[in-house]
Amino acid sequence: MIRSLRRILVVTAVLTFTWAAFAAPRARHVFIISIDGGNPAVMQRSPMPVLRKLTKEGAHTWQAQTIVPSLTLPSHSSMLTGVRMDKHKITWNSYLPTNGLVQAPTIFAAAHPAGLSTAMFVGKEKFRHLLLPGTVDVFNYDLAAEVAVTKSDSGGTTNMKKEGNVTARVVAEEAADYIVKHKPNLCFIHFPDPDGIGHKHGWGSPEQIKAFADTDAALGIIRKALRRGRIEKDSVILLSADHGGHGRGHGQGTPEDMTIPWVAWGKGVNRHFEITVPVSTCDTAATALWLLDVQPLASLDGVPVFSAFE
Repeated sequence: MIRSLRRILVVTAVLTFTWAAFAAPRARHVFIISIDGGNPAVMQRSPMPVLRKLTKEGAHTWQAQTIVPSLTLPSHSSMLTGVRMDKHKITWNSYLPTNGLVQAPTIFAAAHPAGLSTAMFVGKEKFRHLLLPGTVDVFNYDLAAEVAVTKSDSGGTTNMKKEGNVTARVVAEEAADYIVKHKPNLCFIHFPDPDGIGHKHGWGSPEQIKAFADTDAALGIIRKALRRGRIEKDSVILLSADHGGHGRGHGQGTPEDMTIPWVAWGKGVNRHFEITVPVSTCDTAATALWLLDVQPLASLDGVPVFSAFE
């Protein structure tokens, strides 16, 4: 009896290990889309029909939180590593090549050795600080399409800096061509327009409302690319932001700066679902790896947003 029970337990353990080792991913393609400066309150009163369709057909919260400080490069580093700033060590917010690279494994560093294709299409060059060697198949920042933006992270008139931006439309069109042809497994797409316009004209200004509308049109280009590439039914979009904003800045840690949207849409996502659990920007990385059935390379501060999925 004991011998038979032991044999059953051994067989069960082997079967469990085999399933874990060969489990199918929950999605073959994950697209992380970040709307730079995405204050949820402003977004909800902007004409964004594509985004509204995603929230209606998927799962969402308008109360997700970013990290402190609520700045573009540190926040995106947490979004794409799943850890806070004290671990990834990206404390600056400009493209400074002498500062080196992120000090924590990115989601691309985990996905690429697993045989998955990876890509980044961005509107700001400072994302090069996340390019760990051999982890991203294609990194696209179109220098030829760059326009200069002058701003201060705090929204004041001191510590002004110039930063190159590529518009959401250009980013979307170049990403769409690649998606249709190459069908990446893990793709990050960054739309910068609302942030630059917010710094110039103010968060919630008519000019920024238009920038959100333009960004929504860019989001529509990506949606069409998934259909054209015939991968829509096996894809998940995770849409969020690096920070919100108020006045003409976003680095002061106010609720308007810290609160961001978090939307999941696509394969296996609960439809018409409002997420009520707390969500942080670090959860985006954890959710993407969970969907692709890829183990993180280090302990994460984020966790998958399980409630958003069936």
